Formats: sequence, structure tokens, C-alpha cells
Amino acid sequence: MTVSTGPRGAGRSDRVGAIVLLVFALLYGFEASRIAYSFSSDPLGPRVFPLMLAGALALLSLIYLLRPGGAEPWPQGRLLAHALAIPGLVLAAALLLEPLGFAVSVTILVTGVGRLFGASWHYAVVGGLAQAALWFVVFRYLLEVYLPGGAVFGI
Repeated sequence: MTVSTGPRGAGRSDRVGAIVLLVFALLYGFEASRIAYSFSSDPLGPRVFPLMLAGALALLSLIYLLRPGGAEPWPQGRLLAHALAIPGLVLAAALLLEPLGFAVSVTILVTGVGRLFGASWHYAVVGGLAQAALWFVVFRYLLEVYLPGGAVFGI
């Protein structure tokens, strides 16, 4: 007995997505393997973490590609709009990172996602500010990672 999960060819999008992720994992792993580590005092070197990420992504992509069964149907209407808006917000935050700085771009990202999930403007903005402050402290002071202050602000 065959069960249809959607329009003809709907299952292909899952497979295509898995192939795209697998190719990305292989390219990422190749680039990570080229990282020189003669300058590092870390016994494992700087390429271990990127190689682990590439391996994990490749493994998960293969599992997703080879799993049996059909694909889940695509979301419709408002849910589809929200699913497409989140990568758009992430892209916007990435593009705004240099000109506006880390704190402002993260605040915009988290506020936008909060609004998509139904938070009021007040709670979304407060959540965005709190997340930006938290991640700034984590990256800047705990991990000692330089974060852009924003060209607009002259930082």
C-alpha cells in the first residue's frame, strides 16, 4: 500500500536538500583540512573543530538522504511565510553585522524572530536586547572574540 504525502515530486525536495548539505559539508571539510596550524599552541590545532563540524554535517546529511519513507508535506500559508522569514532575518543580521555592529544586529534578529513567534513588540525588543547583551558578554569576555561595534557608530 502506498501513501501519498503531497504533490508529485514533493519527496525530492528533502533529498535535494540533503545532497546540497552533503556537498557543503565536503567542501567545508576540504577547506578545514587546509588550515595551517604550525603557529598554534593548542595540541589539537585549529582545524579539529571545523573538521568535526564537517563530519557531523556529512553524517547527518547521509542519514537524511538515505532514510526510508516519503517527505513531509511543505507548510502552507502563514507557517510557510514564517519558515522563509527566519533565514531572511538571519541573512539580514549577517549583512548588518559590520555596519551596525553585533549588538544591534542580534537585537534585530531576536526581535524579528520573537515577533514571528507571537511576542508583543515590548517583549520581543526586551528579549532581543537581553540576548544581545548575553551573547556579547559570552563572546567578548568569556571566549575573547572580537565583535564589531558598528561602522555607523564609529566603533
